[in-house]
Amino acid sequence: MVTPAEKREAVAHLRSCFEMSERRACKTIGCCRMTVRYEATRLDNTALRERIKAIAHERRRFGYRRLHVLLRREGYVINHKRLFRLYREEKLGVRRRSGRKRAIGTRAPMLIPLAPNQRWSLDFVSDQLTDCRRFRVLTVVDDCTRECLALAAETSLSGQRVARELDRIVAERGRPKMIVSDNGSEFTSNAILRWADELRIDWHYIAPGKPIQNAFIESFNGRLRDEFLNDTLFSSLAHARVMLASWRADYNVNRPPSGLGWQTPAEFAQTFPRREPELRHPASSAPANAAQPAQKGKSNRQSELRIG
Repeated sequence: MVTPAEKREAVAHLRSCFEMSERRACKTIGCCRMTVRYEATRLDNTALRERIKAIAHERRRFGYRRLHVLLRREGYVINHKRLFRLYREEKLGVRRRSGRKRAIGTRAPMLIPLAPNQRWSLDFVSDQLTDCRRFRVLTVVDDCTRECLALAAETSLSGQRVARELDRIVAERGRPKMIVSDNGSEFTSNAILRWADELRIDWHYIAPGKPIQNAFIESFNGRLRDEFLNDTLFSSLAHARVMLASWRADYNVNRPPSGLGWQTPAEFAQTFPRREPELRHPASSAPANAAQPAQKGKSNRQSELRIG
């Protein structure tokens, strides 16, 4: 007899079979009378259960911790232990996959953005130094202007490191309305979920095995590898960072993509009205100087896009 339910059953058995009083039965088995008299008051979780199942069906690879973050974002006040109990009762546990990733279900087609900062695309590119050490590069592209916003090279890029790099970009040009990425562990980490929740940015995950849904960054990564990485040897990580910064400046200012009518990304970005900085949400814990998109039609020289 370990659980309170088993102790209550034992007390009930002594009282019915041996005609003991409640006090004597509790003393016999060493049970507190408050435990025997306790009556559970469970709340009606019907609506919450349905919402949990709906989110779990949409985010099939999210566990209960990430579901907890999404539910809090929608205004549900629920303890993580209670959520875990409902999560197990509904049998929503995520199974480990093995083998090739395949797309599950359908996704709504994404529209082409019509203004800067409407949507950013993120991905990783890997390469190695001359001493065979591997490193990764975080690539960030504005899907409207095709500007390369960041090329961050590190031997290891965690979710927190990605969030810091995104904070730097937001401080320079304001926050985007949406960010698109694959389902990598860096992009689905709690650090990224918390960052997107604080800045109120919609984060869209493409279907597994469908890189065409993130075509802008995949095209950029192809240009980066074909035009730069395959032709350059890096002696150190510092050397790689300097060379990547130089190539990024040349890409934004000098390279004319055919998709922009042979305008460079910098020239195409100048055809849009300027945006003035906007204060971040007070609940956010990120740096206070991060700029936000301003209302349409307003301008400010201080919010001019930094190119290169």
